Amino acid sequence: MTYEHLDKQLINELLQDGRASLRSLAQELDVSVTTVSNHLSDLEGEGIIKGYTPIVDYDALGYDVTAILQLKVEGTALPEVTERLLEHEQMVSVYEVTGDYDIVAVGKFRDTDGMNDQIKALLVDPDIKESNTSVVLNAASENRQFSLPIEE
Repeated sequence: MTYEHLDKQLINELLQDGRASLRSLAQELDVSVTTVSNHLSDLEGEGIIKGYTPIVDYDALGYDVTAILQLKVEGTALPEVTERLLEHEQMVSVYEVTGDYDIVAVGKFRDTDGMNDQIKALLVDPDIKESNTSVVLNAASENRQFSLPIEE
């Protein structure tokens, strides 16, 4: 067998079942357990696979308010503001972006009061000069990943 597409096939299998055993992956890909183990180690070493984690349904745990914050940042303070946002565990995604705003962050909150408290705490930051917050009404897709195309 040629291993030309093995890494992508391995990633696609793990996307379907991140807890799959090396043996089951080897069977599915028709290679040896050692081959799977070696390729998996390489993918982890290269930082392509960064870890294995459960996909948590925060709504089921009572964090049913999702807010999207857009922030304009003062001058060169972008890295510092980004770091401060990352210190808030409830900020599940933080992006530095182009466009009208400098940062887009997604936060999960138990209720609107908790969201409001977090936003007010951010707005006293002198490096944040403007904000826009949207509350998500319905998450049509969240934590989505996609299979890699395998060229034949």
